[in-house]
Amino acid sequence: MTEDELFERALAARQRAYARYSSFLVGAALEDESGAVHVGCNVENAAYPVGTCAEAGAISAMRAAGGQTIRRIAVVGGLADAAGTVFCAPCGACRQRIAEFADANTQVLLRDDLGAVRRFDSGSLLPAAFGPADVLPTSAVKG
Repeated sequence: MTEDELFERALAARQRAYARYSSFLVGAALEDESGAVHVGCNVENAAYPVGTCAEAGAISAMRAAGGQTIRRIAVVGGLADAAGTVFCAPCGACRQRIAEFADANTQVLLRDDLGAVRRFDSGSLLPAAFGPADVLPTSAVKG
């Protein structure tokens, strides 16, 4: 799957976001180690802050389908009524979620509505991340 196709899947997921309270629509599409693509969108709740981020939804879909590692994840988002959005970087909690299923080659891709793309590796997005290797014996750090 090309990068553009991955972003198209993220944009389609964004259209299904439920952002009734903030109007901040987010979509994410990730490609796992087998090449399968999983999507998620943000889903808000009247009882802030118990909503779900798009990245968390995509990661849950990956795990439910049997995927173990994020190869790359594309994220798009912004206010529904804005005339062009800015880059929507994952929040701190989602950076930690991504780090849990990332490896040294995992890419995080952000795109604005004008088509500009920013690329990060997972380590630069969350440097010195606390992850599985910090709490599990090295032999137990696999999926």
